[in-house]
Amino acid sequence: MTDPMETEEARALRDAVRALLARRSAPEAVRAAMASPLGYDDKLWSTLCEQIGVAALAVPEHYGGAGAGLAEACVVLAELGRTLTPAPMLGSAVLCGEALLLGGNDEACERLLPGIAAGTTLAALAWSGEDGRWTPALRASGRGELDGRACYVLDGDIADVLLAVARTDDGTGLFEVPLDGVRRSRVTSLDPGRRLAVVECASTPARRLDAGGFTGQLRQLRDTATVAVAAEQVGAAARALELTVEYTKQRRQFGRPIGSFQALKHRMADVHVHVEAARSALYAALVDGDAEAVATAKVVCGEAFSHAAAEMIQLHGGIAITWEHDAHLYFKRAHGTALLFGIDFVTNNRDS
Repeated sequence: MTDPMETEEARALRDAVRALLARRSAPEAVRAAMASPLGYDDKLWSTLCEQIGVAALAVPEHYGGAGAGLAEACVVLAELGRTLTPAPMLGSAVLCGEALLLGGNDEACERLLPGIAAGTTLAALAWSGEDGRWTPALRASGRGELDGRACYVLDGDIADVLLAVARTDDGTGLFEVPLDGVRRSRVTSLDPGRRLAVVECASTPARRLDAGGFTGQLRQLRDTATVAVAAEQVGAAARALELTVEYTKQRRQFGRPIGSFQALKHRMADVHVHVEAARSALYAALVDGDAEAVATAKVVCGEAFSHAAAEMIQLHGGIAITWEHDAHLYFKRAHGTALLFGIDFVTNNRDS
């Protein structure tokens, strides 16, 4: 079976995104975007959406999208991961887009998805508590009011649309929350390229979007989010290895490039094996889509990126831990993504 991220269409998409990021998302541009008020380059995001249609990939055509799928979105996420480009692709286009589709509310989809697909609407999803688990932190009363404190909300403090998963009397529900009824606060995170916020509700009126419970859909949403992060991890791990190999060809010691030393060759070969294993795990998760494959992708891709980033630090030497070098940004992204969608994911997925 053909890898869905290696079809002719997927390669063309990859080439288009990579070419644009090469022009507009060099390391200095990435740092400037991280330090900007939005935490990302809104002009670059607009270009990605208008010229390539990245936010529309996983949205059906009748809701203003391209009608592609998760594999195509993963192609884009892998390229964003390669350059560590901050963008609302994961939180808005993938996570919230999928949540709305799983909610099954045609009116909400028709109203919200076209803006998300065009990249003009920034959406955020609140669900997890401080412990990082997927059990919803918010609670919905019988009157449809939300109470509680959700953490790790991607772009939650700047979003135009706020969705929330909350515990209800019948299990779990998906809600649309008015922005003027919540308190939103940006929090400092390990990864400067990942904007996170805390969302607090206190008897906040909210509109329920799902028709009959969201518990099963939440598991599916978790799987989608995890595969999307795995794609980002694979792209970033591959680029970390590339940068490390390039450096070891240039850095000289004892009159020869350090990359010629057998011990370093072995270490880089080991990273390469991890990266290729991660590609295979991502492929299996996209093709099979079952709980075991998704859980495997979370573990394998996360470990591959962490390993690649750690070796990047080690093989670059002291320069890698300075702010001026990008190695520490890959290291922080690796550790941040490893925990992004819940520490209990693998156990819960095997039990689901």
